[in-house]
Amino acid sequence: MNQAGVNEKYKVSPFYVFFLVHSMQTGVGVLSFQRVLAKITGTDGWISILLAGLIVHIMIWVIYKIFSIVPGDIISANNHAFGKWIGNFFSLVFILYFFLLSMTVMISYINVIHVWMFDEVPSWAFAIVFLLVIYYINTGGFRTVTGIAFLSVILTYWLLFVLFYAMKYSEFTNLLPVFHHTLSDIWKGTRSTSLTLLGFEMIVMYYPFIKDAKTSQKYAHGGALTTTLITVFVYLVSLVFYSQKQLQLTIWPTLSMTSIVELPFIQRFEYIDVSWWAIVIIPNMTISLWAASRGFKRLFNVQQKYPLWGMSIIILLTNIFVVDVDSLYILNKIINPYGVLFLVLYLPLLLVIIYIKKRRKPI
Repeated sequence: MNQAGVNEKYKVSPFYVFFLVHSMQTGVGVLSFQRVLAKITGTDGWISILLAGLIVHIMIWVIYKIFSIVPGDIISANNHAFGKWIGNFFSLVFILYFFLLSMTVMISYINVIHVWMFDEVPSWAFAIVFLLVIYYINTGGFRTVTGIAFLSVILTYWLLFVLFYAMKYSEFTNLLPVFHHTLSDIWKGTRSTSLTLLGFEMIVMYYPFIKDAKTSQKYAHGGALTTTLITVFVYLVSLVFYSQKQLQLTIWPTLSMTSIVELPFIQRFEYIDVSWWAIVIIPNMTISLWAASRGFKRLFNVQQKYPLWGMSIIILLTNIFVVDVDSLYILNKIINPYGVLFLVLYLPLLLVIIYIKKRRKPI
């Protein structure tokens, strides 16, 4: 049943799944999620983040359970559950989702660069640079993609310590009151946080590239847990640094906090922060485009570089002719809530169907 056979020399150790999951989840959403969450849940927003993290862990368990029954990737699982034609339709939905996620991340980050640094440089100029880097990384194979994810985590963790600088200007009574929002508000906050914690689902494509893949589940959970805890930390720091009204009006609270950093040799520290954040964002775009092009290769039996070219050209043309604030808003709405809702509903349904078929007929 496994049609996604991968040569052993192209596989990575289970340990690296921690970095693949964590680097993919940590992206441009960390810069701005606080504003929307504060409007909905205020000081109880950390509960929504923990609930979103719990849902992520459940989805990771579902993914590994699926592949314990049907070895391979999501395309193998879809074909086993629904047959070739319906299964290929759902696989195309996943490919489209991966592609749109990559485009959303790139356009969002370019928007940040425009606002904070280079407002007169056209979007397509940044897009060309990013797409060339992403193509170069992807042509090195999945092991190179994994290496970039590993370096991204190692080289950017120092940014967390910048937030401690903001804490000396903090008012800790801003954390109160606690538990004063309804369950409905908490759930709405969880939905708004979902985009920040997305990325774990890429496992459905790179699962065959993991050595002894079933042993990597604990590392996938570890990566998701780390992202959740960091997101909670960032939100709590934002709560004590800003007033509720300020937090609800600040578009990029994380970046705005770093702008207060004062060093004798650096006048605008946020320039360093925005620039260094590219190291965080590149794995987001690289892994999702790799997953989309890999899925296209599996479905249509073409070399992976061709769909990668095509998708890169579409992203570039989008940055030339379409990009504005409204298009970014539409992309975010497609991914969240519709993309999130699709994952949360589809993956458990897929597991149930595969499990039923297993009981009727062994794979």
